[in-house]
Amino acid sequence: MSDGMFRTVSGLRSGYDPDEVDDFFGHARTVYEAGPAGALAAKDVRGVSFDMVRGGYVTAAVDAALDRLEQAFVARQRAEFVAENGQQAWMDRLGEQARTLYGRLGRPDGDRFAPPVGRAQGYEASDVDAICHRLVAFFDQGAPLTSGEVRSATFRARRGKDAYGEPAVDAFMARAVEVLLGVE
Repeated sequence: MSDGMFRTVSGLRSGYDPDEVDDFFGHARTVYEAGPAGALAAKDVRGVSFDMVRGGYVTAAVDAALDRLEQAFVARQRAEFVAENGQQAWMDRLGEQARTLYGRLGRPDGDRFAPPVGRAQGYEASDVDAICHRLVAFFDQGAPLTSGEVRSATFRARRGKDAYGEPAVDAFMARAVEVLLGVE
């Protein structure tokens, strides 16, 4: 990845701030190539955000590059862990994470997550339950599911008792992505 590798949108539209994107990818490249293990991790890549500016970088291209970068950091983390602890230890670790997720998936539709607090906005429960059904099918029957599908899942906004609170759902989906990346 090199500075300025992304196309910019027209000056009338908004995109990611080129300086922030270039700085982040430059830092990520340095850490990946020579930095100490753990100085930047897949979750750091997944959690990065950039300001929107007129004439910025095309967001879809930057997001796709972030997905590839996250996968590279996961592959590196897996390789380092396996080298130190063995393949079985890696599988045991993923299995433990999957069991934690599966416990939440076993709850009935509409009850997997707490509703939003007060009048806060949440996610439409049925939308979240739909991706949870896909995760169950993945864990139970080995149905195809990728980290990208979970990462790009969208949920309609909803308030009230038929909604799930956003923080809990977001944390759960982030853990699901980690598990899926660990086996991809």
